[in-house]
Amino acid sequence: MEQKRTRLKQGQVQVYTGNGKGKTTASFGLALRAAGCNMHVVIIQFMKVSGHYAEDEGIRRLGETVEHYTFGNPGWVKKGQGTEADYAQAKAGMEKAREVLQDPDVDLVILDEINNALWFELVTEEEVLALIKDRLPNIELVLTGRNAPEAIMEAADLVTEMREIKHYYTKGVPVRRGIEF
Repeated sequence: MEQKRTRLKQGQVQVYTGNGKGKTTASFGLALRAAGCNMHVVIIQFMKVSGHYAEDEGIRRLGETVEHYTFGNPGWVKKGQGTEADYAQAKAGMEKAREVLQDPDVDLVILDEINNALWFELVTEEEVLALIKDRLPNIELVLTGRNAPEAIMEAADLVTEMREIKHYYTKGVPVRRGIEF
């Protein structure tokens, strides 16, 4: 028996930011919860390459209620020195975000690392604020990444800052597949 789909009357805007671990993890936990309510979830990851992170496979296993898109290139971006390819990926991600935020069938949209794309100047604050303002009112929108600008946090309904207090990296524990990526 298929579960009845939960629909939101009013979506909110959530921001997960800060230097601590857990921003993407928190947003994906929300995606898991929404998928459990048969909600239509769209995850758009900025500055990430498909197939590199274990979450790609995990999301695929969630099934048809969760769509996943990545827009990024291998390697690092230097602030203010993005390549044409970096800007093209960010532009494509923004176009996809505008599209899904106007889709009446979508319930939850996660723009993972959008705050980093802002920080690295691949997208503008005005573009992101327009996404927030112009989305359909029933869509819950989550924006993740370090360095969330003040204007983005002011436009949000919920802001959570992940603050690092202690981290095992400082003891030399390397990045672990399935936990950090």
